[in-house]
Amino acid sequence: MKSRILFFVFLLTSLAVFSAQDEITMFGGSPSRNMVSSETGIPESWDVKTGKNIKWVAKLGSQSYAGPVVAGGKVFVGTNNEGLRNPKEAGDRGVIMAFNEADGKFLWQAAHPKLSAGRVNDWPLQGICSTPAVEGDRIYYVSNRAELIAADTEGFLDKENDGPFTEEVDKSDTDADFIWKLDLIEELDVFPHNLAASSPLIVGDLVYIVTGNGVDEGHINIPSPKAPSFIAVDKKTGKVVWEDSSSSENLLHGQWSNPSYGVIGGKPEVIFPGGDGWIYAFEPLTGKLVWKFDLNPKDAVWELGGGGTRNNIIATPVVYDNHVYIGVGQDPEHGEAPGHLYSIDAAAGEGDITGKAATWHLGVDKFNRTMSSVAVLDGLVYAADLGGNVYCIDEKTGQIYWIYEAYAAIWGSPYAVDGKIYIGDDDGDVAILKQGKTKQVIAEINMGTAVYTTPRAHDGVLFISTRENLYAIQAK
Repeated sequence: MKSRILFFVFLLTSLAVFSAQDEITMFGGSPSRNMVSSETGIPESWDVKTGKNIKWVAKLGSQSYAGPVVAGGKVFVGTNNEGLRNPKEAGDRGVIMAFNEADGKFLWQAAHPKLSAGRVNDWPLQGICSTPAVEGDRIYYVSNRAELIAADTEGFLDKENDGPFTEEVDKSDTDADFIWKLDLIEELDVFPHNLAASSPLIVGDLVYIVTGNGVDEGHINIPSPKAPSFIAVDKKTGKVVWEDSSSSENLLHGQWSNPSYGVIGGKPEVIFPGGDGWIYAFEPLTGKLVWKFDLNPKDAVWELGGGGTRNNIIATPVVYDNHVYIGVGQDPEHGEAPGHLYSIDAAAGEGDITGKAATWHLGVDKFNRTMSSVAVLDGLVYAADLGGNVYCIDEKTGQIYWIYEAYAAIWGSPYAVDGKIYIGDDDGDVAILKQGKTKQVIAEINMGTAVYTTPRAHDGVLFISTRENLYAIQAK
């Protein structure tokens, strides 16, 4: 009886989360991670050289992979320390920057030193790759040091040192005010490969992250096969509520994806993309396994350097109408190669549902490796692959209606807003495509440097992070 009561309390709480988008935001905009927005009036033309429709621009570091996230009148971005804001915090660091939403004024930053182990755990100049999650006056992210961080969205601008963590070294107005830290290496024996990068998922009173546990520098040995790959943490205290190591003993490489959440068949589930190429669903409060699905053919083989046919997961699963949409991929340094994109009927059963739950599947002859999540809207799925292709796919059948070729690598995700699809590429171009079954290119606009992130719209303004700058774009 107690577990049933807890289930209904959690369900009501989580449903309230979906209706409170102004109070909580994260990668994908909501816990389902569906890259869709109801914003309108979003511009479809601008020019970064002439300033046409550019509301403001803010300088970032030299590489920026996280965000933007807009919440509480602020914009948060993950970058490196090459755009040095505080001379006392010099050197290679992972940085979260906060800007004023209205005018782009720099407010504060968190600047985390690199791990002493070097690139095996904390790759040089990558900065922070975890897109923050924001709820009220709290921001949550994973630092380059493999710490789950809870901080005050005001930093020290409010002249207060909120606890329980009060040991900040730098406490000027432009520094971060940490609430608590969970050190995944020290406390959970996690061994991140290259970088811990998970974008937190907030549902109810819990924060969920992928820990980043991976292989060592030889790419064969798993230093911590018993360490958790997925954890649920109390968002108020930073204490681990439950953990799962299902994928840790069979890790292929690293784990750089993000969890998602949905109510499937009337029951809440958190979805974990495992480092072994499987996707798992758990009961949110207990961590009990509900189902799992192998995203690779049984004869697929993993090979060092990316030459094999078995892939891990870098894209984030999207939950929509009892289905989970997810593609497979590898480290982009492994190059382009055939991949898979699935629509999984998440209500198909329990346990291993690999053989019976694929509503449709685009295989090696139709889809390539991907790092991108999808947008599902009006019966269509918009997806992208690393090779620079954007797909419009029938949600129910998997039929491909059209393919747009960017002719450059795509790291970010298709973003559906205001009747259009926005997506950036490695050449710095942002393509604007019309939503619908007929391909129509509205514009291709160059931003000056690569766009590795997914755009975000808020109050009629489109926010785009390039490698070096954060742009606020608004039709004048």
